[in-house]
Amino acid sequence: MDPNEKKKELRRKAMKLPLSPGVYLMHDKSGEIIYIGKAKALKNRVSQYFGSEKNHDNKVRRMVANVDWFEYIVTDSEFEALVLESSLIKQNQPKYNILLKDDKGYSYVRVSSGPWPRITEVKKVEDDGAKYIGPYMSSWSIKQTIDSARKIFKLPDCNRKFPQDFGKGRPCLNYYIKQCCAPCRGKITEEEYNEAFQEALDFIKGGSSTSVKTLTEKMEQAAENLEFELAARLRDRINAIASMKARQKVVASRVEEQDVFALAQGDTHTAFEVFRFTGNKLSDRESFLTEGLEPDAEARSEFLRQYYAIRDRVPPLIVLDGEIEDEELLTRWLSERRGKSVKLLVPQRGDQAQLVQMCRQNAAENIARQAGTSGRDASALDELRRLLGLEKVPAYIESYDISNLAGGENVAGMVVFENGRPLKSAYRKFKIKTVTGQDDYGSMREVIRRRLEEYKACQRKGEQDGFGRLPDLILLDGGKGHVAAVQPILDEQGFQIPLFGMVKDDKHRTRAIALTGGEIAISSHRRAFTLVSSIQDEVHRFAIGYHRQQRKKTAVSSTLTSIEGIGETRAKALMKHFKTVTAISEADLAELEGAPGMTKPAARRVWEHFHPPVGEDGGNSGEIAPNS
Repeated sequence: MDPNEKKKELRRKAMKLPLSPGVYLMHDKSGEIIYIGKAKALKNRVSQYFGSEKNHDNKVRRMVANVDWFEYIVTDSEFEALVLESSLIKQNQPKYNILLKDDKGYSYVRVSSGPWPRITEVKKVEDDGAKYIGPYMSSWSIKQTIDSARKIFKLPDCNRKFPQDFGKGRPCLNYYIKQCCAPCRGKITEEEYNEAFQEALDFIKGGSSTSVKTLTEKMEQAAENLEFELAARLRDRINAIASMKARQKVVASRVEEQDVFALAQGDTHTAFEVFRFTGNKLSDRESFLTEGLEPDAEARSEFLRQYYAIRDRVPPLIVLDGEIEDEELLTRWLSERRGKSVKLLVPQRGDQAQLVQMCRQNAAENIARQAGTSGRDASALDELRRLLGLEKVPAYIESYDISNLAGGENVAGMVVFENGRPLKSAYRKFKIKTVTGQDDYGSMREVIRRRLEEYKACQRKGEQDGFGRLPDLILLDGGKGHVAAVQPILDEQGFQIPLFGMVKDDKHRTRAIALTGGEIAISSHRRAFTLVSSIQDEVHRFAIGYHRQQRKKTAVSSTLTSIEGIGETRAKALMKHFKTVTAISEADLAELEGAPGMTKPAARRVWEHFHPPVGEDGGNSGEIAPNS
């Protein structure tokens, strides 16, 4: 069946669904469930999939294209629909739902056998003669603990084998920064190494507090026995543990137990970051990268349902970086899963807001790795998306500025930023053709109209680069007046491109972002502010540079066209041949006669213009040559 006909048939069936809450299951041709969702009103929700694709993202379009048939289950309430949806998703793992499989497994601490033992983190126990400690639920936490133990007790983390590799090669960097005892160079005896190793093992098993107590007792005993070198070494280890605990306070929470969630969106993917706190400390972190883009509130809601559907532990406090759909339903569902009340919090300031920001930056780093960009750029773009209320991250931004001098030499510059960085190969220059005088609004309207016409021409040719690609965001160097002047151009041609202005203060610094009805303060949004300021400065520089270039050409042209017999065509030909007015003035008569498009009379007039005859009094008897 033709895809369009299939879609129409599915819509007809969807329109016959009841207006009751329930769960719907989308199947492909093989009968496999590819998507499960819940609805407050089945008819309204399901029919949306098979109507206009105008507001659908790429993931939804692909899902709809693969739907062959659907079924539904009516429930008594929306809450029952949510519970059933979570259960069915966990059971079936449909490909177009956010898939959060509980595949982290358990981690173990492996203690190697034999002399000069090592401590490592592994995922499974093997029959290799080593000793295993665990299991541990958080692989991240145990990795951090092992890393801290190695640094505190100066144990090697290289791949060298001892005693086989004694004296082979130079010590690594860790030795020089005092994070390794360098057994490879004989800097420590086997007895001393085993002592440090056992203390590291005790640290991993008992935690920092137990280790400090034990080490303090040993240090005091060593001091009493006048073993001052040993006492000093133990003191350094105690100080190292204290230093580590101080660093941990940076990510400490004042709430005993809580989870912190944040998301960041890229061009095609959404990243979720989870910080898990227990005992007022960051005990675990998890990162997830999912394909497709959804509105933030919807994405958070779906992610939370999937995340806690596959986990037994639900904390009393869940901190989020923004609003969610179905907050009351989710709170009720989470509270029932926990057996006690659960609170959802979206902090605006204070320590919790700082934790959310840290979590969001980590999510942005995940997006950056996927896109091959920097975390700073990804974070700035995501922050700009949130600030402007955009549906997707503006990965491809075009910015425009008009430049003129008292209405003369009207030009415009267009710069492009891709993934937060200038894409200079896509920069374009415009000579204003239809506007005379100082009319920035009219000039900007002409430029945007011409740019959209170029896009249509590229589409007819099948070109996708340059003007053949539409921007995710247009930024004008100007205020709400510029936006109001240009928006009708986009509307009349049917382009739904977000359009904003960049407003400067009296000192020509970026102050705010303008829209048709007002302004959005931006100074408090550090990374978005830096990005927008960079764009505004770059487009202004580019437009000014082009304007100066045109003024220079005009001045040169007027110098030559002021000579009798030299019009615009000959002036251009002379400049093309000699490159500069100075070279023309220094050329002899023969060189001028040999220039393209020149005649002997014209060449003589040019030569005489730059070489006026000298009068008897020593002054110039002719006209003074224009300054070149």
